[in-house]
Amino acid sequence: MKRFKDTEHLIRLAAVIVLALIAFVVLRTALVPRSFGQYGHYRGDAISEIAARPVAFAGHETCEGCHTDVVDVKKQGKHVVVACEACHGPLAQHAEDPGSVQPKKLDTAVVCTRCHEANSAKPKGFPQVVTADHAGGLACDTCHQPHRPKIETETEVKK
Repeated sequence: MKRFKDTEHLIRLAAVIVLALIAFVVLRTALVPRSFGQYGHYRGDAISEIAARPVAFAGHETCEGCHTDVVDVKKQGKHVVVACEACHGPLAQHAEDPGSVQPKKLDTAVVCTRCHEANSAKPKGFPQVVTADHAGGLACDTCHQPHRPKIETETEVKK
């Protein structure tokens, strides 16, 4: 007596599932790097690959070694804790050869808004502006000195 009426359908389904599993194993073997899983859910070769990349950032100590005038201005403002390359980008090549590699002029209307555009997720005490209303289309460095952004009145300057 036959247990199932049309066992061919079940056999075909089983064959499709087996083929899918084989295809999955073959694709996984071909696409997933061998070092994956060496350190948990990570690729073991990633550390050596990243270490082999050229250095892009010089570090704020390097910048401060040459740009002492900027350091003095920054010390008087709230940006003293902001690393140079956070705004200026990676400058290791400039630090190695300052004469031939010049950093490009920053667009302060873009750079400053990365941190200071109004956002309800930021702490209330953090300086935030709605740039469309605040600046009227002007770049931030029209009114603010980026390394010391507070606009000082004449009485504050005389003190």
